[in-house]
Amino acid sequence: MLKYITLIILFYNFSFHSKAQHPPVFEGMLTDTAFVTLNDLDINLVKYSYGKPKINFLAIHDDEDTGVKAAFEYIRFSGGSIIDCQYGGTRNYKFSHKGVDFQTDPNSIYSYGGRVMGLDKYRNTDNDDVIKQLEVASKMILNYYNAKKLGYMFTLHNNADGGFGISSYLKGYELEETADSVHINFEADPDDLILVTDLALFNNFKKKNVNVILQSDRGPDDGSLSVYAMENKIPYINVEVQHGHQYEHLQLIEIAIKVLYETYPDLAKKAAE
Repeated sequence: MLKYITLIILFYNFSFHSKAQHPPVFEGMLTDTAFVTLNDLDINLVKYSYGKPKINFLAIHDDEDTGVKAAFEYIRFSGGSIIDCQYGGTRNYKFSHKGVDFQTDPNSIYSYGGRVMGLDKYRNTDNDDVIKQLEVASKMILNYYNAKKLGYMFTLHNNADGGFGISSYLKGYELEETADSVHINFEADPDDLILVTDLALFNNFKKKNVNVILQSDRGPDDGSLSVYAMENKIPYINVEVQHGHQYEHLQLIEIAIKVLYETYPDLAKKAAE
């Protein structure tokens, strides 16, 4: 047991959670919650579910609500669940340890190298206790979502208008080393895209003519969920759109689920059981 971290796991079957920051639950929706305490930061892993769990989403940034709203709309009519990480409505984890402030991106904590790099990015001092605490938090999230049992990982992200987008992965741009292949639909908003980690999914998304990136297996280990999924041979889909593009997010979610099940029929069969 780590000295400076407390992990508490509690589960509920209510239709309301007092700290939920996102869309109000609808009638019949259930919530299960796992609590992670990272020093003075409370992280609530709130799982909203309705009907048969046909698909399971994961949202790890607490300032990216468009994806959560789109997931709620999908779940309302088709069933499924989403784990929404709630920790104060910000992008980064911000916490103190022995009087020193730290912050890091929650999507950089799923490998040792990523944890170190994520802390360094925000000029944090090196601290072995904090790195170990982040490791425990990452395992809690991974275990709660349980991608290995599901057979896939389906994440939801949002971005800002005109900043990060499909062009960020092209040659000469910031993320070129992370991309193996890129397909662009020039009629679509460049901020609305899908990232995958295996070729079969990429080729099937190309057939749907959506903005899609195939992650490179030679890219840097940034501690992200996509790198974790690739290293563990778990099919990974990230649907990412501009903040406020809820309709577009829902459209891409529907396309992504169809492609996932077309590519992996066993997952479709499992979801129908």
